[in-house]
Amino acid sequence: MSNHPIFDLKAFEHKLKRTDNPLPLFQQAIKEGTDKLTARFEAGEAVTSLVRARATFIDNLLILAWHQYIPAKAHLALIAVGGYGRGELHPGSDVDILILLDNENHTHLNEHLELLLTFLWDIGLEIGHSVRTLAECIHEAKKDITITTNLMESRLLVGSLRLFKSMREATGPNQIWPSDKFFAAKWEEQKQRHNKYGDTAYNLEPNIKEGPGGLRDIQMIGWVAKRHFNAKSMRDLVFEGFLTELEYHALIEGEIFLWKIRFALHILNNRREDRLLFDYQRTLADLFGFEDKEHNLAVEQFMQLYYRNIMRLNRLNEMLLQHFEEAILLKDQLEKPVKINARFQSRNGFLEVTKKNIFRTHPIALLEVFLLLQQNPSLKGVRASTIRLIRSYRHLINDDFRNDLCARKLFIEIMQQPQGITHELRRMNNYGILARYIPGFRNIVGRMQYDLFHVYTVDEHTLAVTRNLRRFAVPKHAHEYPLCSEVMDSLPKPELLYLAGLFHDIGKGRGGNHSTIGAVDALTFCQHHNLSDIDSKLVAWLVEKHLIFSMTAQRKDISDPDVIQDFAEEIGDTTRLDYLYLLTVADSRATNPARWNSWKSAILRELYLSTKQALERGLHKPQILDELINEKREDALKQLEEIGITQACAEVLWDTLSEDYFQHTSANALTWQTRHVLESTPTDLPLVLLRRQTSRGGTEVFHYGKNDSNLFALVTTALDQLNLNIVEARIETASTGYTLNSYQVLEKNGKPISGQHRKQEIINALKKGLSQKEHTEQGVSRRISRRLKSFNTPTQITFGQVPGHQLTIMKLITSDRPGLLSQVGWAFASCHISLHTAKIATLGATAEDIFFITDSNNQPLTETTQFNCIKKALLENLNEEHHDELGQ
Repeated sequence: MSNHPIFDLKAFEHKLKRTDNPLPLFQQAIKEGTDKLTARFEAGEAVTSLVRARATFIDNLLILAWHQYIPAKAHLALIAVGGYGRGELHPGSDVDILILLDNENHTHLNEHLELLLTFLWDIGLEIGHSVRTLAECIHEAKKDITITTNLMESRLLVGSLRLFKSMREATGPNQIWPSDKFFAAKWEEQKQRHNKYGDTAYNLEPNIKEGPGGLRDIQMIGWVAKRHFNAKSMRDLVFEGFLTELEYHALIEGEIFLWKIRFALHILNNRREDRLLFDYQRTLADLFGFEDKEHNLAVEQFMQLYYRNIMRLNRLNEMLLQHFEEAILLKDQLEKPVKINARFQSRNGFLEVTKKNIFRTHPIALLEVFLLLQQNPSLKGVRASTIRLIRSYRHLINDDFRNDLCARKLFIEIMQQPQGITHELRRMNNYGILARYIPGFRNIVGRMQYDLFHVYTVDEHTLAVTRNLRRFAVPKHAHEYPLCSEVMDSLPKPELLYLAGLFHDIGKGRGGNHSTIGAVDALTFCQHHNLSDIDSKLVAWLVEKHLIFSMTAQRKDISDPDVIQDFAEEIGDTTRLDYLYLLTVADSRATNPARWNSWKSAILRELYLSTKQALERGLHKPQILDELINEKREDALKQLEEIGITQACAEVLWDTLSEDYFQHTSANALTWQTRHVLESTPTDLPLVLLRRQTSRGGTEVFHYGKNDSNLFALVTTALDQLNLNIVEARIETASTGYTLNSYQVLEKNGKPISGQHRKQEIINALKKGLSQKEHTEQGVSRRISRRLKSFNTPTQITFGQVPGHQLTIMKLITSDRPGLLSQVGWAFASCHISLHTAKIATLGATAEDIFFITDSNNQPLTETTQFNCIKKALLENLNEEHHDELGQ
């Protein structure tokens, strides 16, 4: 404890006697006390002493205020409840109090109590108060377990001791909420609370108090201990045999760690704040002494430490609640065990060891646990006593263990089981076994990536990938992704895919290319586990190449036969293609489920089918572009003839369009667009149509009208104002001076547009925007989100030429923001640039967009002045500085 107390009680009482206006005196005391607490925290004083010092400080102020307003002989009591009742108070925490009255009439005290409570608010305390008689306390506590819990931790500050004791007795377990009902209700309360946070401790912006593994989970253990065992502190659980010394210290250390974070959050915000938001994560990492390393940001190190602590606390909470269930709900009336083998048995539906020394004498049983759970699906889980033994003996998983042939066979057998793979890999991770058996996995446990693209820690993401892969193999989920399920059913060895999923990100955080590092780990592991050379190399190849499928689909023109040919040559054969396609879909869905949408699913499917066709045709027989275009035109002509449009009529329009138009437009889209253009009249223009594109997973917004240099800017501005996501744009200018423009869009929730009213709203907004005679630059009024503000991606603009095409490719990497495409459009317009195709990709807070462009004469850009013009206009529109350096 510091030698400088935060509050001098005697000096304060002396000043109080000499003033008629105590308000400023109390206000100044609170300010000075908070400042001293902050200084002591920043000087490194133990947070445990500071939290209790603040509670004692507030005790003194409340007692002094009580004496200012409450008559000395009044029969009532001021009681601290909840966390404040435990003697724990963070800088911004509510000061929860109960003013307890006896059952007599106290109307004569109403004015005194109102003055007291008003005074407490006026001096700056966040008061959570209730004023109840003893009878009301009992009545409310019977109805609401939260009130019972608060009263259970109550502490008398001033007033009637007899009244306080009567309340404690009347609301104790012998009167209301006996320990079995109390435990069952609190456990259900915890389940609901965890469900609110997605049942994961790995949220990007976790709530350190209410989330899984947070302070509330530690308090839950304390509440049960107090209710059932009449424990005065957590240490009493050690004496009761429910906690080991190591577990007790883990709980206390975890609580202190979370207290430090919470204390700092309250200081940073000058109020209560229990969410570890992006806004504060960097600041706290600096405050706690973390420094950026070459391949590991300070904030990522801090958050990894946080997640590991939370996971440890979450595991302890689950194990202890299972112990409590046996002691409190089952009352230790366990059924007779049912033998499974010499090492394990089932009791009350849970797996347990037959002897306490099983793991010491048979360490391989540490893996056998998980295989038995897969093979016996009727088992509900592992008994708490056995979980404790697993935790105690997991250190036996060392190099000798990993080299044991039986262990290696067991692990591969686990990966080959027809059910339970995902559940048991998660359980292995929760018990700390997975990181022991695969040492490289330890590095990714709790590892976060400071961006909005990866919403899970690396280990949680990895297990989500294996879950997604497993779902492809489960018949009842076949309707979700029919093609994936069909491909999965054809795989000769699904376990190779699961291993690739397990290793695909294992190289993260080690510097260098994580795919290459992971591939080396995967090859070594597979060879060590006696997989064939072909199988081992396939797993390693999948890990090394796990990003190329999505990168090709999102960043390249997959309607170009040359792109498909190059990709097919890199893949090599259909077996590799099948495995990689499934891994890519599972990986993409598990990176950020909220960002996965029908569009991404569709372009991955399109790339898969096109590549499969190329591989089956033979790599020595690449498809010629002319052949592809002729096939589309012939298909479209058949469809047009069925609705009364002749070949001659169609070709009048088609002769005005470029080869690129036919390359990028499907036969169905060609039919639809041709029909509506030919049927339109001058009074219909600008023509705006919408249609659901099942093959592309989104909605096509089609526009036909006179060409305008501001066209792309106008359309993207309107679509952005309508809160739509543009994922692809294609601009075709006919030789007649008219344009046929196609935009693939999604709603913000990632779904296609639905509902006639919404469709008409979009059509009307676009027609209005396109019909304006004066085309002045317009902005997008939507605000940037709080989360996006926490990330800043330096803008990069690079240019290159597209081989075999008269096009320049511009790549833009920058911070995502409302109206980004609109700003790009206005920059193009100011530099007389024509856009042909745009591919839009948003990776969390970062936009990575690709634009295929030419000059106003449809020639690729070659002059430095052209590049400089675009870059200068773009950076000015994005409010960033312009430098002359260009990437070309």
